[in-house]
Amino acid sequence: MKAYLKFLCFGLFFISCKTGKLDALADISSSLNEISAIEKTSHSDVLWVIQDAGNNNHLYGLNLKGQIVKDIIVNNAENTDWEDLTSDADGNIYIGDFGNNSKKRTQFTIYKVLQPDKASSSVEAEQINFTLPKKMDSEDFESFFLHNGMFYLFSKDHKTCELIRIPNKPGHHVASYISKVKLKGKHVKVTSADISDDGTTVVLLNHDKLWKLTKYSADDFFSGTLEDFTFEHDTQKEGIYLISNNEVLITDERNKYDGGYIYRFNIK
Repeated sequence: MKAYLKFLCFGLFFISCKTGKLDALADISSSLNEISAIEKTSHSDVLWVIQDAGNNNHLYGLNLKGQIVKDIIVNNAENTDWEDLTSDADGNIYIGDFGNNSKKRTQFTIYKVLQPDKASSSVEAEQINFTLPKKMDSEDFESFFLHNGMFYLFSKDHKTCELIRIPNKPGHHVASYISKVKLKGKHVKVTSADISDDGTTVVLLNHDKLWKLTKYSADDFFSGTLEDFTFEHDTQKEGIYLISNNEVLITDERNKYDGGYIYRFNIK
């Protein structure tokens, strides 16, 4: 099963902020401190996660208790800065290697892992490489999802979130620019994204909130209605997966005092 929907726009209609409780479902294995994404395919109940820059090139499968049940090495992939996961209807997982904290990267890669639920302990991934549109400055990206054969990426910035798309085809591509939005609030850096199976809802994640986007036009996810949901606590949340149009799973990184959990959160 795939992720859920997308977000924001200039001209977007902002709705008042809502506050809700994160329900901790599982404590993630202590060997995984820097989880940067969570995704589930339609083929099993395994929750797929990765760690970001500075960690190994492994795709991990977790059970609902947060324990590692599968550990897959992606042989031909280097973890330059793995930031998010998405999947397709065939049960394939895509790893977004497009983190760019220094804003100096010019080449980005998405790795396609074929049906990891059936894979052995190591795989060779297909590669989708891309560069940014010519007039777009180098940006940091931590979030994407797959929808109607296209990858949609959201930039991570403290002022403006920009939306681009890349076709889901092997080879090298130049991304297409769609739109941008200025998110309201103090903390607005987008760390993960997802879209609903029916394509009507998008969610964007931040450390202390998420945004739910609906009623947009085509794939300009910034042209609809935006709802703002604030969490009760602020940890380094970097993974989101839409269970349904009104419920998500969220992961955060572990630090000395908190984090390292899988949470459930209602968005209605």
